[in-house]
Amino acid sequence: MKDITFKALAITNEIDLNKIAAYCGIPKKFTWEQPLSLRGDILSKILQKDLVGFQQVFVFSFGSVVFVNQVDKGEITNFLKFIQTFEPAIDLQHAEKYTENYRLHTEPIDNMELTDKYVVVAEYEPYYPELISTVLAKSVALEKIEEQLGKIHDSLEMMIDRLEKGKLRVGNKELARTTAQIVRHEYNTLAYIMILDKPDLTWSNSSAGHFYDEMIEFFELNDRFTILKSKTDILYHILEGFSNISHSIRGLFVEWIVVILIVIEVVLTILQILGWIPSH
Repeated sequence: MKDITFKALAITNEIDLNKIAAYCGIPKKFTWEQPLSLRGDILSKILQKDLVGFQQVFVFSFGSVVFVNQVDKGEITNFLKFIQTFEPAIDLQHAEKYTENYRLHTEPIDNMELTDKYVVVAEYEPYYPELISTVLAKSVALEKIEEQLGKIHDSLEMMIDRLEKGKLRVGNKELARTTAQIVRHEYNTLAYIMILDKPDLTWSNSSAGHFYDEMIEFFELNDRFTILKSKTDILYHILEGFSNISHSIRGLFVEWIVVILIVIEVVLTILQILGWIPSH
């Protein structure tokens, strides 16, 4: 059997699958964990050309798209333009910034062979394309979020640099903006990618479940998720420290204002007693 190729792209944070399904005439409501599979006449209509051999595209709600046996770059671009009509925020110029290429090879072997570029199996199973696509889609989405987390780290590092230089005050807007970035990062990781959730078919088919578990382990998705979660917790801890410092400084400032006002009041009273200023 000829190799099946996969190309996964993380193009945005969220894609509304139900809008695309409705446009394509697919009578189904999609939940977050279900990918939208496009093939046959529907995919041919989107690409505006006849399909050659087995071709398929999986679209995931957390912003990833996986092309199966789609080697023509022009077809990939046309499909992304189609998705952009539903999600205008997609940046087509940087669509391939987070990408993963993979192959499924079939040959008579005793045990499955997994590498970072291909997987070799003894016999083709219909569930392979969806499960491989799901793992790749989650992997590139994680890569995208890992970079976003790095940017948040950079902004916090700038705050730490200012702290080391004695510039202790951090504005409320700056704290709120950084907190929002961390919350958005965590929300994208937990709610959309759903690393810990398994596709429905893995629960009803033990072979599919075993294959998916091995793919997940090889791509270290659970470990990468755990690292991201721990880094996020550290960010919250650092941000809490900044917030405490900022509030302490504001509290100290208010206390000094109160002290100064009291001193002024005492001085005015003494001056009035001495007759240096008229009393009211």
